[in-house]
Amino acid sequence: MKKVLITLTTMAVLTFSQAANAQDKDIVDVAVSNDNFSTLVAAVKAAGLVDALKGEGPFTVFAPTNDAFGNLPKGTVETLLKPENKDQLTAILTYHVIAGKYTAKDIVASIKANGGGFMAKTLQGDAIFGSLEGDKVILTDQKGNKSTVLIADVAASNGVIHAIEAVVMPK
Repeated sequence: MKKVLITLTTMAVLTFSQAANAQDKDIVDVAVSNDNFSTLVAAVKAAGLVDALKGEGPFTVFAPTNDAFGNLPKGTVETLLKPENKDQLTAILTYHVIAGKYTAKDIVASIKANGGGFMAKTLQGDAIFGSLEGDKVILTDQKGNKSTVLIADVAASNGVIHAIEAVVMPK
């Protein structure tokens, strides 16, 4: 519990310090500047998605933290980072991205306007489902796995990042 609290506190501090520079930093630059996203950054590089996520956008990225990747079965990350698994890694990463800039306020409004949930098409092509549990935004993937948004609205010049506690998976 203490580790989670320290991680969340660190992420919050980094988030607020990065917000001031959001006009200058794209999604990749923001992720690179936050140690809590080092596994995500390595995966984005291995998948060859750096240029795409530095593109004009706008994008909404549900960014798994290092702890989220660490909760995958042992060896999963290492296997996905291998060149022969680039297509699978790309599918997983693009499943975390939605075209357009959707702040937490936008997402919550969509959930409420659509009877408690909404489906959004990801860049990967499959949909992801958003809902609320209390005041927390919950993402449900195609396999029924859930992930909570930990930190919302990390601004970037080409979109917004929402840090999530688990890696979501397409079909």
